[in-house]
Parts: sequence; C-alpha cells; structure tokens
Amino acid sequence: MPAFEGKSSRIARFGVFELDLAAGELRKNGAKLRLQDQPFQVLVLLLERAGDVVTREDLRQKLWPADTFVDFDHSLNTAVNKLRETLGDSASSPRYIETLARRGYRFIAPVQTHVQTPSVQTERVGTGTLASLPRAEPRGPADRSEAHTSSAKDSSQALHPELEVPIPHRALTRGLFALIQLMYLIFYVVALFRLHAILAIADSFLPGWGVTVLVAAVMVTAGAGIPLRCYLLSAVGFDYQRLGEKFQQMFPFILALDQLWAVAPFLLVQKIGLGAAFAASAGLLYVPFSERTLIRMAYVSRRARG
Repeated sequence: MPAFEGKSSRIARFGVFELDLAAGELRKNGAKLRLQDQPFQVLVLLLERAGDVVTREDLRQKLWPADTFVDFDHSLNTAVNKLRETLGDSASSPRYIETLARRGYRFIAPVQTHVQTPSVQTERVGTGTLASLPRAEPRGPADRSEAHTSSAKDSSQALHPELEVPIPHRALTRGLFALIQLMYLIFYVVALFRLHAILAIADSFLPGWGVTVLVAAVMVTAGAGIPLRCYLLSAVGFDYQRLGEKFQQMFPFILALDQLWAVAPFLLVQKIGLGAAFAASAGLLYVPFSERTLIRMAYVSRRARG
C-alpha cells in the first residue's frame, strides 16, 4: 500500500477479522486463515480505501500489470468470490464488501487501522482519514487502561443504521433469536404429544364443533410451525447471510401463526389463573416483533449499509 511504504507494521481490524500487512496474514479471532495472494491484495486495496468505491480499473492496475495477459473479469470475480467466502460474506446481503454494478466494490464495515513505527503511531477508526501523531513518553498502565476504556466506549456507541440503537454483538442477537425458535418448537411438540389433554380442556367450555375446530387448528399450525422453526434454527445457526431478507418475506405468515399461539395460555386458565394467562398471552403477542428486531440487528439490510 503506497501510503505505508517503509512502515514496520500495519494491522487493520474489522469485525472478528484482523489483517496483518507486515506478516501478510488474515486472522479470524486470532486464528490464521488461508487466503491466496490475489484475494489478499484485493482486500488490502479495499481496506486502504474503506468507505470509498474501488473501481474495477483500479483493481486491474493494482493486480494485473499492463503486460499481463489474463481474462481480467473472470480473474477479478474469482478473487472477490474467494475473499467473500473466506470472510463469510455474500454479494446479495453484504456485511463487508459491497458490489456496485459495472463500477467496482466498496468496503462498508467499520475498520480500525493501527500503524506503529519507532517514532510514529497512527490510528484510524471507521472510514475517516489517517492522522499521524508523534509519540510522547511511553504510556503507563493507567494511560493504557484509560485509552482502552475510551475505545470500548466509542465502539459500544456505534448505532444501527435503521434502528438508532447501539449495535449489540451478533452472537447475542442470533442466540436470542434461536432460543425463541426453540421455545416455539417445544410448544408445538408438547401440544401434539398432549393433544388428548387439549381435547379434554376444550371440551369443558366449548361446544362439540368448537372442540373440533380447536384441535384441527392446533394440528395444522403445529404441523406448519415445526418445519418453519427448524428452518429458522438452521439458518441462524449457520449464519445464512440472506436470513434477514427471507425473514421479512415470511414475517406476515410468522406473525399470524404466533398470534394464534399467543392465546394458548388461556387453555390453562383453570390451573394458572386468569391473570397469569393474560400476562403470558400478552408476552407472546409481542414475541414476533422482537424476532423481527433481533433479525434486523443481526442482518443489516443492504439498503441501510449503502
């Protein structure tokens, strides 16, 4: 990278990844990843100009000199695809590399860059310009602790582009979403195993046709809900990058399904009381909206990133 020729070290951090230019390594949570030279160089150039458009022509001049005869389009697409595969990114719902049709690419995630030499220390957070500061006396433990606290505070204050709330750790939001799916899956399975008990409860306050309708509704909705919850569990477990888009498409059906099951606590009103049944039902009425919020936190839409 021309701006850092002669520097002894340069490290760029984004998400759980860390690129060490001096070592020529890309690491994830400290573990070294295997990445070929061309995808690595593409990543270096994108990080150098994070937040800006890097045109396909810029990449060609950087990676393939004028006297090199290659299928440029195919080679570049292959390099970008391998880079995305390594980062767990996707073109349709990017977290790191955004494609701009017929123009080039843009690195869209926040980047923290650290450059250190015997006399100069440089830091960059986000996508702003770099500022070099002469190093003063070595920091003591108190100074380093204060700087770490300030950095952590700045990171925690990063806001979601759509929801205007601090962005939580993705593992937390995905974990909470998975727990909700597991809760509903248990509801469905237990209801089908205890169908005779539901029949007995319904028979105590509903007419014959009402009992039939209720039991049929439980069987149909549970039968549809089990594969739905299994799909959502596997999608969030494998971090399917288009889950945010898919969930928005399925949300009307999920909302209707969850609202129907929100009245289930009233079947236990004789055992838990009217107040507890009402409170449980009110909580279940809100759950589908919390599912949608968790998904929006974990899978930021491409429009919001642009």
